[in-house]
Amino acid sequence: MELGIADNLRKVLEALPEGVRLVAVSKYHPAESILEAYHAGQRIFGESHAQELVQKATTLPQDIRWHFIGHLQTNKVKYVAPYVAMIESVDSLKLLREIEKQGARCGRCIDVLLELHIAQEATKYGFSPTECHTLLAEGEWRTMKHVRICGLMMMASHVEDATIIAHEFEEAHQCFELLRREFFTDSSSFCECSWGMSHDYPIAVQHGATLVRVGTAIFGNR
Repeated sequence: MELGIADNLRKVLEALPEGVRLVAVSKYHPAESILEAYHAGQRIFGESHAQELVQKATTLPQDIRWHFIGHLQTNKVKYVAPYVAMIESVDSLKLLREIEKQGARCGRCIDVLLELHIAQEATKYGFSPTECHTLLAEGEWRTMKHVRICGLMMMASHVEDATIIAHEFEEAHQCFELLRREFFTDSSSFCECSWGMSHDYPIAVQHGATLVRVGTAIFGNR
């Protein structure tokens, strides 16, 4: 017998060590499924399309913390800015500037993660570790009052080899530690490492993950 959403959620949560939080990836899933997870105690949900996030955010409980986890076009930032708790997928300075602009318009400071591209797949977005370091070294982000950089996000290669996945997560974690030491020694808010999905989150938590983004293992296939 297949487990329901609440049972699947409990199973994932029981596998997470203390200090690791779950982003339940609810994109493409209906409000009823989100509510089932919500009533089982889940509060952080991940969406990857602006229109879908806005529609859900305006109709579902107001204490849900919405994380935008997909590629975000600059012209869509204005739609999600009033609703997101965090944008996990900042992959350019241009996007960071637009989030600053729309955060100011909304009177909000929006938490963001910088997206690393470590996986050997051309389809993935994000900064290389060197590009990420350069962005922070150049320092424009320090002038932004409506954006708060809280850490890094990445996706490992979609492969069966756990050794490759672990290596990529470890590289991301080493990058996080380096950036924290160099640019955020006075900031406790730079503390999030978002990596690990349904197929690899147990490996991710062994390599510094503080957030895991799990959808299929909770909601089933879309």
